[in-house]
Amino acid sequence: MQAFKKVDMESWPRREHYRYYTEALKVEFNMTAPVDVQNLLRFCHAHGCKFYAAAIYCVTKALNRIENFRMFKNADGELCVWDKIVPNFTFFHPDDCTFSDCWTDFSEDFPTFYNAITADMQTYKDVKGIKTKPNQPANFYCVSCTPWTAFTGCRVADGQPAYFPIVVMGRYEKCGGKVNMPVNITIAHAVADGYHAGLFFRYLQEELDFLR
Repeated sequence: MQAFKKVDMESWPRREHYRYYTEALKVEFNMTAPVDVQNLLRFCHAHGCKFYAAAIYCVTKALNRIENFRMFKNADGELCVWDKIVPNFTFFHPDDCTFSDCWTDFSEDFPTFYNAITADMQTYKDVKGIKTKPNQPANFYCVSCTPWTAFTGCRVADGQPAYFPIVVMGRYEKCGGKVNMPVNITIAHAVADGYHAGLFFRYLQEELDFLR
């Protein structure tokens, strides 16, 4: 069962920004930055782990450290915060060049999460169509990877800004003494600013460097 709490608008420091970006200017923003995945690659090679699954763990853990990326509106239009968000990830079908998405519950314990997400990847890898695993929970965010290009920008546009984060990872490349991977995050400006995006990239780098 997903747990959440309501945001106290009277005491929330961003209340004026929230009202402005929900009433006057309904926009989203996105930011792309490189992260060094050298340690994650070493970890995956040493332990026989799939890079994509391990990267999703790091992204999810970083996002869950920031309250602004766990916000949503309830049925009454009130701003709330999930206790945690879970990844809704995409995988590619090479036979027809389409993709599908799937979700996995999140645990901060790496082996628990890794075993769960790789089991889902195996179970649903041949299921075609947008949605594969049923009963997607409301407390999800979107994460995907485009390993064909090391992009420098990425924009996801829609008629209504998404409160849930949308994260896209690109192809990693050697750059000096690092192995950089571009990561893009998109979010409604109503719930987050550039500060929170910067915090996400800082936390993501910490999580990528932490696995041993």
